[in-house]
Amino acid sequence: MKKTDNLTSLVKAQERFVAHLKAQKRSTNTIIAYQNDIGQLISFLAERNIKEAGEVSAAHIEDFKKDLLTGKKYTKKTVSRKLNSIKSFFRFLKDNGVVAEDPSLKVAHPKVSQKPPRILSSLEYRALRDACRNDSRAYAIVELMLQAGLRISEVANLELNDITENTIIVRAYESHPQRVVPLNRAAKEAVKRYIENDRPKTNRTKKIFVTKTGRPLLVRNIRNNLNRYFDLAGIKNAYVNNLRDTFVVSQLEANVPLNVISQIIGHKRISSTEKYLALVKNREGEKIKLKEL
Repeated sequence: MKKTDNLTSLVKAQERFVAHLKAQKRSTNTIIAYQNDIGQLISFLAERNIKEAGEVSAAHIEDFKKDLLTGKKYTKKTVSRKLNSIKSFFRFLKDNGVVAEDPSLKVAHPKVSQKPPRILSSLEYRALRDACRNDSRAYAIVELMLQAGLRISEVANLELNDITENTIIVRAYESHPQRVVPLNRAAKEAVKRYIENDRPKTNRTKKIFVTKTGRPLLVRNIRNNLNRYFDLAGIKNAYVNNLRDTFVVSQLEANVPLNVISQIIGHKRISSTEKYLALVKNREGEKIKLKEL
C-alpha cells in the first residue's frame, strides 16, 4: 500500500483549506458546509483506497456525483452545492501547489432549474400571524423577519440592548458588517410584548429570544418552531427564509429605492436585491402592504 504524504493527504489538505476559510473570515455555516461536503468526498475516495490529493481524477469526482444523485438520492440543487465546495477546495490546492492539475474543472454541475423565491400573500401573512398569535415569542420573530427583513441568524443573535426606539442594531457578525434597520410599530410592539410578558427571567444570556430554561434560542429551534406555524396556518411550499423574501418584495412594491432596501437587508451587492424586481413585475394586483396588516 502506498504511504500517504502528510503534506498531500486529502485529510491534511482539508485542514489547510478550512484554515484558509477561517482566515478569510467566512461564515461559520459556510465553513461547516465546506467541511461536510469535502469530508463526504474524502470518505467516498477512502473506500476506493484514494487518500492523496494528487491521486484524485475527474472520473473519481464524476463517480462521487453519480453516487450522490442515484445512490443517495440527493437533489440536483444539493449536489450542485456540494460540487461548488469541492471545486473551491481543488482550486485552492492547485493555487497552493498541492496538486499539479485541478480535476474538478472537467466536472459539470447537474442542470438545476432555479425556482423564484416564494412570496407570501397578504392572506397567508395574516393566517401566519393568527396561527402564532398566542405564542408571543414566535409572533415577535415573524414580525422581525417580515417587517424588518432580518435573517434568521440575526434574529437569534439579537440582544436586549439592540432594540432602540425606532431601530434595530444588527451587530457585526462573521462576514457581515454592523447595520441599523428601521423598526416599525408592528414589530416593535410584538417584541415588547414578548420581553415584558413572556420572556423568562434569566442571567444566562442577553439574547432576546430564549428557551423556557433561559438559554439562547438557536437557529434550528427558530426554524422548527416557525415551520410548525406554517403548517398550522395552511401555508404550503414555504420556508422561514421566505419571510425575508416577502419583506424585500413588499418594499419594492412600496417604491422604496433599491439601494435603500439593499442596505436595510444587508446585501453585499445590489445585484442580489435586483433579482427581486422580476417578482414585482409578475405580481401586479397582488401588492403586499405589510405595515397596514
